Formats: sequence, structure tokens, C-alpha cells
Amino acid sequence: MNETTRNPSNPLHIAFSPCPNDTFVFDAWAHGRVPGAPALDVTFADIDITNGMAERGELDVLKVSYAVLPWVLDEYALLPCGGALGRGCGPLVLTKEAGTDLTGRTVAVPSERSTAYLLFRLWAAEVVPGGVGDIVVMPFDEIMPAVRDGKVDAGLVIHEARFTYQNYRLHNLADMGRHWEETTGLPIPLGAIIAKRSLGSDTLKLLAESVRTSVRMAWDDPQASRPYVLEHAQEMDPAVADQHIGLYVNEFTADLGEDGYAAIRGLLTRAAAEGLVPPLGPDALSFV
Repeated sequence: MNETTRNPSNPLHIAFSPCPNDTFVFDAWAHGRVPGAPALDVTFADIDITNGMAERGELDVLKVSYAVLPWVLDEYALLPCGGALGRGCGPLVLTKEAGTDLTGRTVAVPSERSTAYLLFRLWAAEVVPGGVGDIVVMPFDEIMPAVRDGKVDAGLVIHEARFTYQNYRLHNLADMGRHWEETTGLPIPLGAIIAKRSLGSDTLKLLAESVRTSVRMAWDDPQASRPYVLEHAQEMDPAVADQHIGLYVNEFTADLGEDGYAAIRGLLTRAAAEGLVPPLGPDALSFV
């Protein structure tokens, strides 16, 4: 591996979503409050965009879907912290009418490389034997209005939609996370933090420690991150933002641990067996 010699005065280029969990996690670091951490140049982008950035090798650090890892781990290392895993926090399939049969129906998804879509494909293979119809990629915040307005038959939603879909008079047809947990017993792997391997092992270790410190600082003083969270929360109700953070920022954010890594390997191994993603090499998830 060729390691890049970095000038400490140059900021690292990072992209993550404007969602409350990401702004909560990175607030202290982005605002220079993490001692010894590199400065950050932050780009806010939807998950479909950051997944594409990773596949093209853009930026130093990215928040991406776990589902994209098989395509990017030659160039990027998975950091053991900062991402989104958990229980009871999976993507939902929403429809306008309760009990809709998805056979041959059009479904909106947030990204074809998203973990949500990978979980959906594994679920649909078991539950929709006739197969769904067309898949349409949309920014996640456009999916519920599209279902409500009849532009698509169903929508696969993530993030705060779990708390707000009733406002659109939509029905929860299926919970992908519940299906995953019931069939595997593992937590749900959603979003990962990756960094270029060329930065070198010392920098990668520093990045991981910077993420952990930023998370702990956010937990210790939640009010400190509130302006940053609400500034980027797209007019979200502050109570919903708090629910969002409470669900997606948890012990796995501070450290993946054995259960976290087991969940990631379980998802990607199962998906590879179904021919949905390339198989992982034995050391693909290694940090440094």
C-alpha cells in the first residue's frame, strides 16, 4: 500500500449526510473541538451521492452504505466507529394502501447501492416470489411524497421517515430491520464510515480516535451539537431529530465490536451467496 504524506495543515475532505445522526456525531470534530484531530472540509450529500463518490475514489473520508463496501474496500478501509448500526432501526416499506401486493409494482429506493435496498432485495426474494416491478432511485426525502401522490406504488424509506410516515397517511407494509433481526439475531448494519487506505495506518488510527472522541463529546454535552444538527435537519421537528439521534447513535457508533462486525459480515456474505454483491476477501474488513 502506498501511503500518502499529508500536510497536517491541510484539511481532510469528508462527506456525510445532513441527517441528525451524522451532524451529531461529527459536530465536535467539524468545529475543531476534538484535541489533536485533523481539520475537516465537510461536504453534505445524500447517501446515493456518497456511495458514488466512494466508487469513484473521491474524498478522504465518507459515510456510505455498508452495501457498497464490496466495491470500495480495495481503496478504502472501514473505520471501526462512527457509523449506523442498531436494533429496531431498519428501513421500512411504505404503501398508500394497507396490505398492498408488491408483485410487479414500482418501488422507490434511496440508492441501488444502499444497505436498505440490499435488505429489501433479500426480503423480497422470500416474501414476493413473483418479484417486484421497476425500481426507481430517489433522494430519501422525496420518497414518501411520491408514494402519497401515487407516483410510485411503494417506497423504501430510511432515517426519520420511521417517525413521520403517518403524517403522509402511509402504511408500514414491512420492516426490513425486523425481518433481518428475526432471521439472523444480529443488529442491522446501515451506514459505515470509510477512509482511504493510502492515508496510512497512523492517520487511520487517528481518524478512528477522533470519531470516538467526537461521539463521546456529543453524548456528554448534547446541547453543544444542537445548532449544527438543527441547521442541517431540513426543517425537521426538533423532537423528531432527537428521536433520530437516539435511535441511530448508540454503542455501535462508538465501537462496532464483535456483534457489529458479525452483522456486517453476515449481511455481505449472505448477499454474495445470492449473487447481489461481490464476495469479500478474508481481510477486507480489517482496519489497519
